[in-house]
Amino acid sequence: MERPSWAPADVDLDRPSVARVYDYYLGGSHNFAADRAFAEQILKVMPAVGPLTRSNRAFLRRAVTMLAAQGVQQFIDLGSGIPTVGNVHELVPDGKVVYVDHDPVAVAHSRAILADVPGTAVVAADLRAPADVLATPQVQGLLDFTQPIAFLLAAVLHFVPDEERPADIVAGYAAAGVPGSHIVLSHAGLDRPLTPAEEEAQEMYRKSPTPLILRSSQEVAKLLDGLTILEPGVVATYDWRPDPGTETAPDGDAIGCAAVARKD
Repeated sequence: MERPSWAPADVDLDRPSVARVYDYYLGGSHNFAADRAFAEQILKVMPAVGPLTRSNRAFLRRAVTMLAAQGVQQFIDLGSGIPTVGNVHELVPDGKVVYVDHDPVAVAHSRAILADVPGTAVVAADLRAPADVLATPQVQGLLDFTQPIAFLLAAVLHFVPDEERPADIVAGYAAAGVPGSHIVLSHAGLDRPLTPAEEEAQEMYRKSPTPLILRSSQEVAKLLDGLTILEPGVVATYDWRPDPGTETAPDGDAIGCAAVARKD
C-alpha cells in the first residue's frame, strides 16, 4: 500500500483504528482497508450505525453553530478523533479550537492535517484526566479561561465505564469554565432492550480495545448534574434542534441521545 502524505510514518496502516473507522462511518477519506473491513463487519449486522454516526456529527455541527451564534468562540473537542468531516474549526473560522485525543493514530493524523491551520491546536492527552488536559501548554497558550469555553464530549463517554466516574470527568471540565461555558454531550444508549443485531454489534466492540458502554437517557442526564440542560433536554441525537425539514426517526428507534448544558 502506498502511504499517503497525510499518514505519518509511524502509524500502522494494517491495523484498524477506532478514529479511522469513525472517519469511514462519516464518509471521510482518512481511512484504510483494515479500517473499512472492521467498519463493514459492524455495518453488516447493524446498518443503522452509519446514518446514526453521521447524525451524531450533524448534532455536533448544530450545537457548535448555535453556541458560536451566542458568542462562544472557544472550543475543546475531547476525544476528537480525526478532524476530517464536519471540522469544528471550520464552523468557527474566527474562533479557537483545541482537539484532544489519546489515540496516537488520531493525534498523528490531526497534527498533519492541522499543521498550517491558525487558531487550532492538537493535544495528546486522555480526556479522563481533565486537570491534565487543561494544564497542557497548547490549551493554556491558546484559550482564555476568563471567557466562556465549550467542552465537546461527542460520542466518547460511552467508552468510559462507570468505575472511571464519567460524571466526575464532566464536572472537572465544567468547573474549569466561567459562567456561560457549556458541555456538549452525545452518547450511545437505549431506553429499550437491545435487538439481537445490536447485541452482536456491541459484542464486536466489547472485544475491541475500546468496549462500548450503553447508557439510558436518564443516566446521561445524571452526567450533567449541576448544569442547566438547554431545551429540548436529553433527546435522541437527531431530535436535538433539527434543521427545518429534517426527517427524524421515531423515538423507539433511537440508539443514542444528545444534550447541551450551560454553566450558570
